[in-house]
Amino acid sequence: MRPVRVPKENKTKHLPNQRSLVPGGGALFSKNVMKKLNREACTLALCIALFPPIWAVLAPYIGVQTGAVALICAGIYVAAGNEKKRALPMSLGFLAGDAWAVLALWIMELLPWNANVELFSTLFVLGGAAVLIASVLPRVFYLPAWLSGWAIGLTILAPAGWANLGTVPIQIGVAMLVGVWYVGVGVDAVHRLIRKGRDKHATTADEENHR
Repeated sequence: MRPVRVPKENKTKHLPNQRSLVPGGGALFSKNVMKKLNREACTLALCIALFPPIWAVLAPYIGVQTGAVALICAGIYVAAGNEKKRALPMSLGFLAGDAWAVLALWIMELLPWNANVELFSTLFVLGGAAVLIASVLPRVFYLPAWLSGWAIGLTILAPAGWANLGTVPIQIGVAMLVGVWYVGVGVDAVHRLIRKGRDKHATTADEENHR
């Protein structure tokens, strides 16, 4: 007698249907969710693509050679929650950091010590003072903006040195304010306005379809 062949077990693993991954059935991402996500992304992309380049083009014509600082400050504004109520303390924090950078260079110019000792001592004192002042006046100064503004100022001003500062600190301050109010608050306001208009239009269209 010939041995009976037992069919081999199919070892091919079947991937679960994507519909089973979502409670209650349905596609992994519904068309409505994707449509809304695309609309949000496109609106924000339009604002980001429009506002910063306008500033980048206009900045040199008004004597600001540090236009890129605006994008850094706008990014910090968004990372902090994109809340308009923080715009003023953040602006004051950035300006305080800019002033702190100038003050640091001035102090190091006056001190007769070793360069490393001057640097450590200046950063030690001014860094601690910034934290203490911002802690006492949190509604006036936003500490992360102060420290970031200080770092931005030192990065740009230190290579030039105290004798060659010129109007660069003022240019940095202007770019910081533009970053917070024009790129940060402005883009968010326009984005919200466009989104509100589109949502209102969609609601009106749905109401007309149900009639």
